[in-house]
Amino acid sequence: MDFFQAQESLTTIEWILRAVVVFLFLVIVAKALGQRAISQLRLLDFVIALVIGNIAAHPLTDARLGLKGSIITTIVLVILYLGGIFIMLKSPWFRRIINHEPITIVQNGEILYKGLKKARISIDDLLEELREEKVEDVKKVALAIWEEDGKISVFLDPKYQPLTPSSFSETGPFFLPRTIIKEGKINFKELIQIQKDEVWLISCLKNTYQTDVKNVLLATYDKKDSLKIFLYK
Repeated sequence: MDFFQAQESLTTIEWILRAVVVFLFLVIVAKALGQRAISQLRLLDFVIALVIGNIAAHPLTDARLGLKGSIITTIVLVILYLGGIFIMLKSPWFRRIINHEPITIVQNGEILYKGLKKARISIDDLLEELREEKVEDVKKVALAIWEEDGKISVFLDPKYQPLTPSSFSETGPFFLPRTIIKEGKINFKELIQIQKDEVWLISCLKNTYQTDVKNVLLATYDKKDSLKIFLYK
């Protein structure tokens, strides 16, 4: 563990180990800080921008430092970053660790305090975000979701939305389309919400689209009882 200590010089392996340890440490720190602390950057983007910026700056401002360590460390961090992105694309489990699930903070005009606590935002933050969306009254909000990039998605109750030609044909409460299949896996929690089961879903896929769950990249269900699917291509 000598690479932890200050030394006159480091070997290539020691530089690599330092880079890996610092990268993992900063991922943990950024995760603990929460999304609001890193604004609209994704977690891995924030870490890589922070570390590479510092690495590049040190040799430019200190004549005693060589470029070898900075170059090796930067290459290792880029490999770790690209590897992390690849694993996120392939592994839903790893993706859930790095990126939090969207959090509902307002539903049917009611503020969900548990959601605010989970998202680590205050009432003032919520009201500020609503004002930026030109929403002056929380009661007008059908749904507000805290997204993983730190933004709030706001959906107004249909009776408060601006009139468009399609508004005259739409009635009923606001309904956000449910994602019931993602990357070949069924979201049973969403199926329960729409009062459907796996048998119904598999039957729809076979009868209407002649396909199986494993072939579906994304499937959504809307308020018109319409199942829309997107296949792997």
